[in-house]
Amino acid sequence: MENHARRKEFIAALQGTLGSDERRSHTLGIPFLYVAAPVSGGAVRLAYPLSDVEAATRRVSRTLLVSSALAFLIAMLIAGIAAQYSARRLRRIVAFADRIAAGDLSARIAETSADEIGQVAAALDKTARMLEESFAALQTSQRQLETLLNSMQDAVIAVGRDGRVQWANRGMDRLVPQRTRLHAPIIETVRDPDFLTAVRGANDGMRVTSARAASIIPGRTFDVTAAPMPGGGAVAVLRDLTETERVEKTRRDFIANVSHELRTPLTSIQGYTETLLDSAPESNHAREFLEIIRKNATRMSRLTEDLLTLARVESGEQPFDIQPVAPGELLEEAAQSFREIARNQGIEFLVENSAQTPVSADREAIHQVFSNLIDNALKYGGTRRRIVLGARPLERDVEFFVRDSGPGIPFEHLSRLFERFYRVDKARSRESGGTGLGLAIAKHIVLAHGGTIRAESELNHGSTFLFTLPIVHAA
Repeated sequence: MENHARRKEFIAALQGTLGSDERRSHTLGIPFLYVAAPVSGGAVRLAYPLSDVEAATRRVSRTLLVSSALAFLIAMLIAGIAAQYSARRLRRIVAFADRIAAGDLSARIAETSADEIGQVAAALDKTARMLEESFAALQTSQRQLETLLNSMQDAVIAVGRDGRVQWANRGMDRLVPQRTRLHAPIIETVRDPDFLTAVRGANDGMRVTSARAASIIPGRTFDVTAAPMPGGGAVAVLRDLTETERVEKTRRDFIANVSHELRTPLTSIQGYTETLLDSAPESNHAREFLEIIRKNATRMSRLTEDLLTLARVESGEQPFDIQPVAPGELLEEAAQSFREIARNQGIEFLVENSAQTPVSADREAIHQVFSNLIDNALKYGGTRRRIVLGARPLERDVEFFVRDSGPGIPFEHLSRLFERFYRVDKARSRESGGTGLGLAIAKHIVLAHGGTIRAESELNHGSTFLFTLPIVHAA
């Protein structure tokens, strides 16, 4: 029999320590756990077969494996159920979002949970409600705007950036009923070249343009105003001027005819009155009455002449000889006519000129403009007695001005100064012999030259009347 003293566990036990070893028994052929402990005079060993432990281990391993597999299956089942539930909720949210994207702003989603998906659904639902309210308000505003535009007598048409009709009101439908079609090229709806130029200018230049269109409907004239729209395109408003121009022409013709008919009797009255005045005694009351007659006849003559001039200028019948003229020459001609009158009245008369570029002007017509403006300054310039006549260059024009040092004009009157027969101080104007047409004549002469005219004033600091004339461009 083999000596067991050489076993590992005995060696350790004989040395006074607890020894152990695990090996297969040569006798039984199965693994054992050997444990040896020192005792008095030797050592004692315990042998325990490991097959029992392995069996227990296998039983525990099988139990753990089965339990783990079962737990995994249960977990997978729970996760699958949870995933399906979340997927259904997400699909509902996606379907809800698709309805909103398709324009169904009345769609709602019922999601009451407080988790992240529920918060997303609640946010989308709130967004849909706000969009519906905003869209409803927008539709209301759009309907109100369409009602307003459709109630207008003027024709209104909107043109897109691509030159196609986007919208037209009923006035436009009435104007060209057979040609107004949405999304059709604007040239198929309105073929007038002036109208098309105005729309193109507003669309391309992003500025308000205007024109007179006379070929949309034969025998009718339209005022066209085109304005750019945000994002491109233009909206055009067409106002029928036919009846207005007819009435205006009738008025001008009436005024011209009446004024013309009055010239002869007024001239006769003036002539006879002056003849009677030459022979009337100085102390006779008849002379006083004759002076009143002569004064009023003279005023009526001036009024009829001004009415005839205004009628010709307004109607375009007044011919203008437009030539290049140096601004200094226009100023000097005006100054020569009034310098002596100003000196006799104790008025300081100054000329300031910083413009050298020639302007396009009719000398006689512009002299009449200066005469009317300077005459006003002489009559209403006050007691400070200074009149400044001048010109200064602008980018495309030369600006002329007549400035006095009088009491000024209240602000509320400035916008109406150039209306015919408008007077700030009616009594004083009549006493000074004014007809109330001088500024209106000046305005229409300047406009006929392609210029502008305006007035500036400050109470107790005088008034300035300014008008522009276009400069002559080199060929």
